[in-house]
Amino acid sequence: MRSGVIAKKLGMTRIFSDGGQHIPVTVLLMDSVQVVSVRNQETDGYSAVQLGAGSVKVKNVSAAMRGHFAKASVLPKRKVAEFRVSDDALLEPGATLAPSHFVTGQMVDVVGTSHGKGFAGAMKRHNFGGLRASHGVSLSHRSHGSTGQCQDPGKVFKGKKMAGHMGSERVTIQNLEIVSVDDEDGVILVHGAVPGPKNGWILLSDAIKKKRPEDAPFPAGLLKSMDAGVETVAGDENVSDVAENVDVAEAQQDTNSANEGTASEGAGDES
Repeated sequence: MRSGVIAKKLGMTRIFSDGGQHIPVTVLLMDSVQVVSVRNQETDGYSAVQLGAGSVKVKNVSAAMRGHFAKASVLPKRKVAEFRVSDDALLEPGATLAPSHFVTGQMVDVVGTSHGKGFAGAMKRHNFGGLRASHGVSLSHRSHGSTGQCQDPGKVFKGKKMAGHMGSERVTIQNLEIVSVDDEDGVILVHGAVPGPKNGWILLSDAIKKKRPEDAPFPAGLLKSMDAGVETVAGDENVSDVAENVDVAEAQQDTNSANEGTASEGAGDES
């Protein structure tokens, strides 16, 4: 069992298949998803990886969480989530996950927090039919009706469907298809809609009711280490540029000093 990933919902768009078929997709962004901590059987009694995504100002992070992130040598993260994994799928702290953790055509389970809708009545919240439009009903057409029995048991049972707060709850959608992944832009395209508003955090994991594709990377799809080489090359170029600038500046200084010396000698001869 592999780890999932944390992504940010950017919104919805559409793409067209090779046959011209219109496919609605949700655009998910993986923003610096790194392993923050690891849970193992020896110390914690279970196997899991804790991931972090996004960025947050250090001044807005508690001292305890600063130490937690510093232990893994990662920058403070805005969103932290834990994924249960098998013992052979543990990752090293600080590792960065890539969108290629999933493959095109793979089925995934998506978890998000639904839109908050505030206080809602029984008809909207629980799809009640309401009371009759006439025949004695007055001012109670959209009420939920009776909520219990008589003196026995003399109470309303817990969990009774009534009016109340609607939305802002954890919602899971299973078996959504991965349409495309892009490591360069850090984007995952998922077929269909996912719960939550724009810029909301989404948890993606392998579908539990579908077999994982054989070409899916195990234990995880990580960003390649080519970035380090690019940074090194860029650093070497910068060093060479600075060295060239220093040489040019020294040559100009020598020329200026020589000109000043010549001018001073000429002034002495005239005097």
